[in-house]
Amino acid sequence: MARKNPKRKRKLSDWRKSLEKMNYALVGSTSAVQICLWTKNSLRGDSGCWKEKFYGISSAGCCQMTPSVMWCENKCVHCWRPIEMNLGTQLPKIDSPLDILDKIVEERKKLLIGFKGRRDIDKKKFEEALEPKLYTMSLSGEPTIYPRLGEMFKEIRKRGAVSFLVTNGLNHSAIENLKEDELPTQITVSMNAPNKNLFNLWHRSTKENAWREFLRTLDVLKNLKGKVRRVIRLTLVKKGNEGDFKELINMSDENVLEYSELIKKAEPDFVHINSFKSIGYARKRIGYDKQPWFRDIKDFSFKLLKELGNYEIGGEDERSCVIMLKRKDVKAKIEGV
Repeated sequence: MARKNPKRKRKLSDWRKSLEKMNYALVGSTSAVQICLWTKNSLRGDSGCWKEKFYGISSAGCCQMTPSVMWCENKCVHCWRPIEMNLGTQLPKIDSPLDILDKIVEERKKLLIGFKGRRDIDKKKFEEALEPKLYTMSLSGEPTIYPRLGEMFKEIRKRGAVSFLVTNGLNHSAIENLKEDELPTQITVSMNAPNKNLFNLWHRSTKENAWREFLRTLDVLKNLKGKVRRVIRLTLVKKGNEGDFKELINMSDENVLEYSELIKKAEPDFVHINSFKSIGYARKRIGYDKQPWFRDIKDFSFKLLKELGNYEIGGEDERSCVIMLKRKDVKAKIEGV
């Protein structure tokens, strides 16, 4: 009889306790949900986050969740999530998509219920928010590690909601194997580095040939044209003198040219250009002085536009320090939400 590994047992217990302290609601074996700042702001009458501004989806009804909360191939230097607690790429158990979604909604309601009695809450918006209109898989971990994503997206669609998949692009087959009725509403691939050397330094991936796998995902994204909304997301870091990665920069003029070639390879509908934020666990790695200002993001966006050609600025949000480029032949707003 195989002996249990007490070290692994302690580790699993530790990460659950840590996440619960950070107001994650844990669901099943590997999933989680959390109420983000923009959802809270929206309930108080704010306009919400950039997703609401760009795509017309109310932040109050946004469910930020994940089916693989502490499982990821990478330990990206900019990530504000607790990547130091990553548990690898093998999920201990595969819970059913239906069970995960039902429990995610249930736990999210528990997290929201405390807002109901506040004087500054829009009561109508609160009631509507209890049933999510958007499930965005961007909370923590790498969602494509969960092998039943297609069933989950299909179920979300049955519930009359929208689904966003945010991925590091290291599991191209997980996306390529999705049937047409199993695709999410939108796929976002994170492109934090425009060349192999910077990619390896930035992501510190445990996966062999990570750069090659990422390039294959860009090909998959191109082939999904017309079937799903496709996004490339850049998170930019400038020169600075604080933190362990003082020399790290991915927004030079040379990088602009490299990014443009990769974006042309994928032919996405949208490009998100974001500023790195030294918050959460990222503060231990990269200092505040490496955060680009909105004017830096805007300047970089115009340089990239010049190289891309068939794109235009489709939206910008100075509070979140993000600019969205869109193809001139696509609409940003999502109908029916």
